[in-house]
Amino acid sequence: MTLTADAETLSPIYIFRRFFADRYLQGNGIEVGALNHPLEVPVSTHVKYVDRMSVPDLRKHYPELADVNLVPVDIIDNGEVLGTVDDESQDFLIANHFIEHCQNPIQTIENLLRVIKKDGILYLAVPEKRICFDRDRPVTSIEHLLQDYQQGPEWSRQNHYQEWVELVEKEKDESKAEWMVKELMRRDFSIHFHVWTAPDFVDFLITLKQQLGFPFTLEKIFDNANELISIIRKI
Repeated sequence: MTLTADAETLSPIYIFRRFFADRYLQGNGIEVGALNHPLEVPVSTHVKYVDRMSVPDLRKHYPELADVNLVPVDIIDNGEVLGTVDDESQDFLIANHFIEHCQNPIQTIENLLRVIKKDGILYLAVPEKRICFDRDRPVTSIEHLLQDYQQGPEWSRQNHYQEWVELVEKEKDESKAEWMVKELMRRDFSIHFHVWTAPDFVDFLITLKQQLGFPFTLEKIFDNANELISIIRKI
């Protein structure tokens, strides 16, 4: 699928995204959670889009997306697991502004790498917490992420929603805040469960490689204004 350029894709942020896509992406791959912001890729590539819901269900779940163009969902699957995607079947995988929505980021990256062929590319962009609505939230520690990976994320799930309501939604009324937390959990609403500054995310990737032995090399780290682009090659 080739996307035509518009005013947004001509902005510096999207120009650099496309630059790295042109340089590193080739063959057949998937993009997880693209919604209305798919990565513009070289014409020689072929991308299938993965999301946890169909397009109509996504519009119901996220009312703010009701009137925007969404990419077609080719594969309905939990992007954190990719249970329907075969091991080492993809030349590349794109996950932009996705990993912060994952309750178990380490396990998610493990699964993303699982479906990529050796020498394939994982293209990640994560928001810089200091330049978005997460600015007042504490950086997620490596210890926290390791505990999510080793014990599962249920131990911290409610606390994430409470932090979101307090520090992003800025809700001061305790009763209303309690209701909001319960409602977000009931809907399984996708918030930013974890947040990083650019240096902290680099430290996270280094931990995956050096402490957990994940099979990759860091090809490129690029500070792209309000996000960090990481080009990761599976080895």
